[in-house]
Amino acid sequence: MEDTTASGDKATILIVDDTPDNIAALSALLRGQYRTKAATSGARALTLAAESPPPDLILLDVMMPEMDGYEVCRRLKANPATADIPLIFLTARSDVEDETHGLGLGAVDYIARPISPAIVRTRVHTHLQLKAARDFLQDKSAYLEQEVLRRVQEIAAMQNATMVAMGSLAETRDNETGNHIRRTQYYMRSLAVRLSARPRFADKLTTDAIELLFKSAPLHDIGKVGIPDSILLKPGKLTEEEFAIMKTHTTLGRRTIMAAEKMLGSPNSFLSVARQIAWTHHERWDGAGYPRGLAGEDIDLVGRLMAVVDVYDALTSKRVYKPGVPQEAALAMILKERGTHFDPDVVDGFLEIGAEELLTIGREYADGTAG
Repeated sequence: MEDTTASGDKATILIVDDTPDNIAALSALLRGQYRTKAATSGARALTLAAESPPPDLILLDVMMPEMDGYEVCRRLKANPATADIPLIFLTARSDVEDETHGLGLGAVDYIARPISPAIVRTRVHTHLQLKAARDFLQDKSAYLEQEVLRRVQEIAAMQNATMVAMGSLAETRDNETGNHIRRTQYYMRSLAVRLSARPRFADKLTTDAIELLFKSAPLHDIGKVGIPDSILLKPGKLTEEEFAIMKTHTTLGRRTIMAAEKMLGSPNSFLSVARQIAWTHHERWDGAGYPRGLAGEDIDLVGRLMAVVDVYDALTSKRVYKPGVPQEAALAMILKERGTHFDPDVVDGFLEIGAEELLTIGREYADGTAG
């Protein structure tokens, strides 16, 4: 039975030998079952092996002038284009040391002269079958890798869409466009990138961590879905009792996300960062925040980052209960709260973003735009 390539053509055997009679004998032996090419020197063999399509197997004489078979083998294996072609040495040198040396260079087999036609055919067939199996597995592996990558990308897109959708559900109750969540996403990313260059934050703000922060930011106010409209949309100042209810949106948010995690069956899912943001972004550096009155680095880093970007956007945006303030005034207010409301280093990182970049984000995701 013929050995064929993936396209159905006969497999091609490259015969390399400096003796024409040996080439003629091997060609006659293999011609009916395979296509054959011949080279009478190592240099010519390297050229033919590198042509497209390459041969499917090489029969290589060891003892040749100028460039012996061992050197040809070395060069073939050093070239990525020819490294995977199975190579069988043919030689009158049958010492164990010679065979070991040849196999060590990357040959798949070693046939001693005078050759046996049956052995040559069997060995050639066997190694072509092995090569076909390897090629199949490599192709299958590449296909599976692509499928896994595609599924990972799909899951990541679904996660991102889920977070934005859930966040928008909360924001539409007091912001008809929901663009607050888009602005805070991009402010958060810009801030995290600046801080990642600082030794204090470098190990926590890796590239993957920053991307997860970006995806998680929309859920920081998800707990607002549980706040009555009479409080959430009140145009005036909240009473002490109303503010106490408003503050529960942090624990409501955490509880909502934990319920989603329970459905996923994992407390350490992609939602874990969103859970921490929702729960901690109203804590203050000086301990005067809520819901737990945490202070300093007891506040999760993601909450400390969201505290700054959330307040900045709240200051510069028009809300039902207030007009927006100019950017310069908002930045001055944040700087004033450095070390009291906010982590000092986080404030410094935020100010490094620069007024123009902050304004660009604000304009691109302004209320009343598509977002």
